[in-house]
Amino acid sequence: MKKIWITGSLLSLGLWSLAQQKQGSVVYERTSQVRFNIADNNNGEESKVQTRTDKFDLSFGNNQSLWRQAEKENDDNENISNNGVQIRMIVAGSDDVLYHNFSDAKKTELRVFFDRKFIIDDSIRPLKWKMGEETKTILNHVCRKATATNTSKRTTMNIENGVMERKEIDDTSRITAWFATDIPVAAGPAEFQGQLPGLILALDINNGKQVYQAMSISEKSDLASIKAPAGKKHYTPAEYKKERDKMMEEMQQDNGGGRRQIRIN
Repeated sequence: MKKIWITGSLLSLGLWSLAQQKQGSVVYERTSQVRFNIADNNNGEESKVQTRTDKFDLSFGNNQSLWRQAEKENDDNENISNNGVQIRMIVAGSDDVLYHNFSDAKKTELRVFFDRKFIIDDSIRPLKWKMGEETKTILNHVCRKATATNTSKRTTMNIENGVMERKEIDDTSRITAWFATDIPVAAGPAEFQGQLPGLILALDINNGKQVYQAMSISEKSDLASIKAPAGKKHYTPAEYKKERDKMMEEMQQDNGGGRRQIRIN
């Protein structure tokens, strides 16, 4: 009886391991906030916060993942109007395609900037995560909490009398993630992939400034579609930044001017 019990336990453990989800697809909703400070003609300043919601699709399998925007339902939240000033809000990542290969810790991104497409090759850089003891259930999956901080560069823009000034400042983000303990895949939303030992189903940046939330999850995935974006010319992150800054300078020179001042953070 003892031998039978041990064999049965090992068999059950093996079946449980095989039953863990290794491929699938997730629909995420991303909510982003952008603050605009708009100067009036009386040397005052009005602050506006615009919230934008987007949906994205994540496919994962074969130790790879592909992240891209879902089909847009409408563009009602893309424009801001204030006393004759029209601002089109474009949140980073809305039209991008991001591929990750977890086996070799590499990623390839298709990034669209002012209708120009760039293919950018880079490596996956995991953050230093602190595992918490808290858990919560998301879409019937028990998720564990993990937190991290990420220091990067943030761009602020100031537009006054048709002249645009851009500054890069150090920015530290506080990140809270919830990853599924029963889906041992290092995938997740946007660039937060290759990070944790389970699929990230919810992620909060800076206490709600940007939030990703899984809305649905499926065990099915089109594995053939999970591949790196193709293009004739590939860029490093530094080369892409140089091209982007050049395009921004050209846009500034072509700007027709105006008497309003706008600061965007």
